[in-house]
Parts: sequence; structure tokens; C-alpha cells
Amino acid sequence: MNNKETVVSCDWLGRTLSIKTGKLAKQADACVTVQYGETVLMATVVENRKEREGVDFFPLMVEFDEKLYAAGIIKGSQWIKREGRPTDQAILTGRMIDRAIRPLFEASKKDIQVIITVLSVDGVNDHDVLGLIAASAVLSIAGVKWNGPIGGVRVGLIENQLVFNPTYEQQALSSLDLIVAGTDQKVIMLEAGANEVHEDTVFNAIMAGQKEMQPAINLIKDLAKEIATPQKEEAKKLVTPEEEKAKEEKSKMLEIGEAWMNENIKKYLFDKELNTKGERKGAVRAIKENLDEYLFSQGIDKSTREFIVKKLAEDMIEAEVTRSILEEGRRVDGRALNEIRELSGEVGYLPRTHGTGIFSRGETQVMSVVTLGAPGLEQSLEGLEGKSKKRYMHHYNFPPYSVGEAAPMRGTGRREVGHGALAEKAITPVLPAQDVFAYTIRVVSETLGSNGSSSMASTCGSTLSLMDAGVPIKRHVGGIAMGLASNHNMSKWEVLTDLQDLEDGDGGMDFKITGTDEGLTAIQLDTKTTGLTEEIIKKTLVQGREALNQVLAVLKEAIPAPRAELSKYAPRIISFKIDPAKIGAVIGSGGKTINKIIDEFEVSIDIEDDGQVNICGVDAEKCLAAEKVIKDIIREFEVGEVFTGKVVRLMDFGAFLELGGGNDGLIRVSEMAPYFISSPSEFLNVGDVVTAKIKEIDDQGRVNLTMKGLEENMPLWKDEKGKSEARPSTGGFNRGGGNRPNGGGFGGPRRPRF
Repeated sequence: MNNKETVVSCDWLGRTLSIKTGKLAKQADACVTVQYGETVLMATVVENRKEREGVDFFPLMVEFDEKLYAAGIIKGSQWIKREGRPTDQAILTGRMIDRAIRPLFEASKKDIQVIITVLSVDGVNDHDVLGLIAASAVLSIAGVKWNGPIGGVRVGLIENQLVFNPTYEQQALSSLDLIVAGTDQKVIMLEAGANEVHEDTVFNAIMAGQKEMQPAINLIKDLAKEIATPQKEEAKKLVTPEEEKAKEEKSKMLEIGEAWMNENIKKYLFDKELNTKGERKGAVRAIKENLDEYLFSQGIDKSTREFIVKKLAEDMIEAEVTRSILEEGRRVDGRALNEIRELSGEVGYLPRTHGTGIFSRGETQVMSVVTLGAPGLEQSLEGLEGKSKKRYMHHYNFPPYSVGEAAPMRGTGRREVGHGALAEKAITPVLPAQDVFAYTIRVVSETLGSNGSSSMASTCGSTLSLMDAGVPIKRHVGGIAMGLASNHNMSKWEVLTDLQDLEDGDGGMDFKITGTDEGLTAIQLDTKTTGLTEEIIKKTLVQGREALNQVLAVLKEAIPAPRAELSKYAPRIISFKIDPAKIGAVIGSGGKTINKIIDEFEVSIDIEDDGQVNICGVDAEKCLAAEKVIKDIIREFEVGEVFTGKVVRLMDFGAFLELGGGNDGLIRVSEMAPYFISSPSEFLNVGDVVTAKIKEIDDQGRVNLTMKGLEENMPLWKDEKGKSEARPSTGGFNRGGGNRPNGGGFGGPRRPRF
């Protein structure tokens, strides 16, 4: 077997980027490994020879496969040790790569699968962008019809300075996390999270990133020059003379259909404003039905009519919508190019949830619901970056009724994961710090109606619901989806505010922007073009800010600020810190002490290694009681403190008084009364409630108490007639009696009454 490798490398942003091919996975159409630092990924591509019959989409599959061995990790689960379903992060990375490479494929119905496998991670160099480079490299040498290569780069912002391909350590310090993918000249894909960064700064970061990715693109071109790109053998399909004749006939019939469409399409789309999705669907349906009737009148058979309608209708409708925008500045619903559909916001819709927000933009409607929980309910994550926790979670649902369809519901798909993550990224910068608001926060956005960017509506709904719940977020966060209409060579184009159904076709884009009054918090760009120019990006950001301001005004009107109080149905959290050295005392042997508190007061208790204690429960009084118990356990006793408590144990030499928190203090028999007592059991019983003062704390931390000198104990020292005495009379000298109160002299024993 020939294991000869082709290797190309270059210096890229101060580190060596190398690409290798020719050694691994030789049965794939192509395979490369890409290394940056000691992070290594492998990418493969396989294209089926035959086209898939009956599909009206491009069957591209992109999988991002994280291997735990790459980071030297064995899964923490006791039962499952192998990799299972892809993590959300793997799904998001796969979607990011898909969105970057998909626009450059030529029309095809062949299955193409790109698999990117993480083989080694060094904990320094991020593997997301490297996966994009690997996919671009493998497609460039596989012989598939793909108009690459493309490159990608991650851009950070630290102390107002742009940093390219930041390390993990640098990413933690950055106020911007931007991935830019594109060709030599244009930007194809953007993915960004930002801590309220101004649009101008984001724009500069995008354009700088597009420049800094060039060395990676050039390296892929160098690789392609050294590799003899295979000529893909097409699946042979024998065409009979009869089939050839039928093809020619269909071509003539298509011309008949095109003539009818050109003559009639405008009146269906533009004779009146189509304000709703239903009206637009009705117009499309009417075009198809009338085209079919016309073809029938021309004597065309059913199967040919179906072929013509399917071939012509959608594409020509899409082309007419684009033409009208570019040449006449007219949209099918009559809006101006920079006009948003009707907006509305509402809070407090559901009575028992912790917070609810409903946001509508045209026919897109999302209801977001907040649930607050204890800190211990945060999500534990385990992946190539190791273990971590997440306290804010946003989950997005897209049921079929939201688009007026009936379809099976089979769990969360990749799209739902992606949309949920985008809204989560948008909101995260305005969340309160955990030491200010210790709750775990979950927001679920239910898409009730969808016609244009339900993910941006989810962002708006999340803002409303969080404020309704009383979560002290810093500012309102809004979101808007911007579109594009362009001709084939992009010599004409227009940016559209508030993208919807018929406008999302070839030559378009879905440029999602979220932000506050202070700056942007997230961006996500998909395009159906060969890339966006600097001018298009600039105009989109400017026009998008105008739209964002309108959205934010509606959110502020619905709820100007977070509610001052949490919902009465939300749990209460009490937070405080203790000496870490005393954590063991609170937990107790085998968790006995803490579990007793949890069970007794019906609360949850989370204790961090730094001594942070969070008590969470529905009943505020029980939370306070649990707090007192814990503080009693760890309290530092001082001489002179006075306690009232129960006697819990009697010994020959004294009694032990409960001081709270599992602590006891000793009252020696000589400290029980201002007179002599021979035995504690003749003066006190277990369960008696008495008051005592700390007399001393010995060098071992033991607390010694006294009952003397405390007015609270005066009733204990009264005789049976109620007369107070400093020292009881003995009735003379008697055998066995002496001066003892129970000495057996005249009148018998004297035992104080309680």
C-alpha cells in the first residue's frame, strides 16, 4: 500500500498550519488532516454516483464528530463510556461548516457527505475554525462540483484590540467571538456572539477577518495544485431514442408553460397586496392550478403537466419576486424595503409560570416561558474542552402547527438546537452575575406561528419573559432578520428588513442581528449567493440597527424594566458565604447533617468549594430556618453570649444544653444554681428549657456554661411557697443532710419547681 503523503504548510497568525493528504481513509473520495499547534482534525468527503430521484433539494450532509480520546477523556457516566449522540456544540459546529460550504456547490441531486473528525486537541487552539479549513481543503481536491476554496478565521476583541484565532485563554477575555468564512473577495458566513459591541467595531472585525483568512485559502490552493484532482465518473444512464424524443417534447412544452407564466404571473402576485402567508400561499397555489388548466387545454398529458408545473412555478415565482424588488422597489405585501411588519409584545400571560413573554412580528409569534431553579440545577457539560456548567439555558421548539402543517414530532432536530443556541447567545451578555442572582435559569420558546425568523422572535420573547420573571437583566435585547434580493451576477441588489417566506430564495441571505441600545450581542449569516461584498455588509448593519431600535421600543413598551419582585411561585434563594474549612461540619459524616436540614425544611442546599452556600425552596420561612441552622453550626461562640435551649443530656457532673446547629454546651452541676446541688438529675430533666450564659471556651473549643446570675432562671430557685431564697434552709444538722437542699432534715427534700 502506498502511504506517501502530500504535505503543505504555512505560518498563519504566528502558528504553523499544515494540511496532509494521501495516507488515511483511501476509500473516501478524498481525505485530509489539518493541524494547527497540536490540534488535529480529519475531513473526508464522499459523493454518490447516482442522483437521488424525486428530491427538490441539495442532499448535502455535514457531520462534526468529536472524539473524547482527542482530549484524553473517558466519559464520566458510570454506564455509557462511548460517544453517543453529538453534543450541542458538535451540532452547532457542523451547522456552521454546512452554512459556509453549501452556497458554493453547483446544483446537484447527488448525496454528498462531509465528515470532520476531531483527532487531537491541545487545549490551546480552537478546533471549530480548523474544521472549516479541513472541509474546504477536502472539497477542493475531491473532484466534486464546488466553487471553493474558502477560508475561515476566529476574531476576538480584547481591550479594543482585534485578536485573530485567539487561544482558549484569550477567548475568555474577549468581548467578541466572531467566526468569518469566505472566499478571496467575499464573506459567505458569519457566526458571532458579542458583549454589546458597537456595529462599526463588528463591521471592522468582519472585514479584518476576511483579510486574515487569506493565508489559509492560499495554502488550500497550493494543496490543490499538487494533487491530481480525480475526474469523477458519472453514473451511466442509457437513453433510448424514445426517451430522447420525449425529452425534446417536454422542452417544447416547457416553453409553452414559460410563455403563460410570463404573461400571467404578475397579476397573481401584485394585483393586490398579499399581506398574509395564507394569501401568498393561495396566490402560489392559484398560479400552479391555472397553469395546469392552461396546459390541459393545450392537450398536454397529466404526467407532463406535473413535470412542467414543478419545474417552472417555484423558480419563476421566486424570480418575479426578486425582479419586482430590484426594478420597482416593491414587495409582495406592499411594504417598503426597510419596513417591519406589525410588532407586539405581551407579558404575564400564563398565571403559574415564573415569567411569560409573547412576541409577534407579522405572522411570526413566539411564547417564551421562564423557569427559575436552584443553583444545583445548572447543566453539566462534558466535551473536548473538559467539564463545565451552564446556568442559563434557552430551548427552542418548532411544532408543525406553527407553519400550518401536520407532521410527526420526533424530538429536537439540528435546526431547533441551532435556533435555541442563537437566542441563548443573544441574551447571555445581559444576564446578572451569579453572585447577584444565583438562580439557574431556563427559557423555553414555543414557536406558535412562523413566517420569517422565529429565532429572532425567540430572542425578543426571552427578554420579555425574563423581565416578567423579575430576573435583573441589564437591558432589553431585540432581534431582526435582514434579507437580500440580488440578480445572478450581483450587479443589482437590495437589502430587505424583516425577511419573510417568498423573499428567501436564490440570491438572498438570512442575516440575523441581535442587540441592545448599547451594541450587538449576536450575529448569524447564511447566504444563497457566492458571498457578500463589503458594501452589502455595511448597509445591512446600518439598516439592521434602524430595525433593532423599532423592535426595542416595542419591548420597552410591553415591560420597561424587570419586575422588582419574583413571581410568588418561583423558589426563593438565600445566599451567603462560610469559612471553607467548616464545609465539612455543615455536610456532616456521609452527608447526614446537610441531608437532615434538606429533609426537615424541604429545601435544596448547594455549597461551593469557596464556601458559597445557596439555600433554595418555595417557602421563604423554611429557607430562613435552614439558614439559621447552618449559621448555628458554623458560628463562633463568644464568652458572655446567652442561650435559651433544651437540656439534651444529663451526666453525673452536669447537663448538656443545646446551643443550635448541633452544638452543645456543658452546665456543670456547680453552675446550675446559687446554692449547692448534689446531682443534676435532681434539679433538671432532659427536655427542660433553661437559660445559660457562656462562661468560658476551653482550648479545645468546648463551651462551658453557667445558669447563675440570670433573671430568666429565678423561678427555678423559688421554694414551694413562692418565696425567693438565695440559699435554702437545711433545718439543722442531720445525718446525710448537712447544708444540702435534699439533705433529709425537717421538711424533707427541696426540689425547685419549673
